[in-house]
Amino acid sequence: MTHSNLNAHRNESRLERGRRALAEIDGEAGEAVIASLADIAPDFAALLLEFPFGDIYTRPGLDVRAREIATIAALTAMGTAAPQLKVHVAAGLNVGLSREEIVEIMMQMAVYAGFPAALNGLFVAKEVFADRVGSVDAS
Repeated sequence: MTHSNLNAHRNESRLERGRRALAEIDGEAGEAVIASLADIAPDFAALLLEFPFGDIYTRPGLDVRAREIATIAALTAMGTAAPQLKVHVAAGLNVGLSREEIVEIMMQMAVYAGFPAALNGLFVAKEVFADRVGSVDAS
């Protein structure tokens, strides 16, 4: 997937653009997040599709690989967003990050966010990597 693919249809609505970007970046994990909001906050699901995916991820300036590096770093540094980090570790793999790169991103966060946050992130990554064992896209 290239950044130009995400920008290919600028005449799409924010929602349509967001759905396409989510599918290309997060795949099934992202779709599961959206589906899980259907019975509690469907409007929030729409906002999630429109703003981060329809507006931010499709902007020029950074490709999706760089955006996932930033997202993984931020979620790791927060130390409190394990479910979201799990989705974005998988997304990082989907957009071409290697397992080694993801581990290094998280280790780098120990400098700025502390060892507990980095450890929590590494354990999330370990879980995602284990889930991918034997899958076609394991890296």
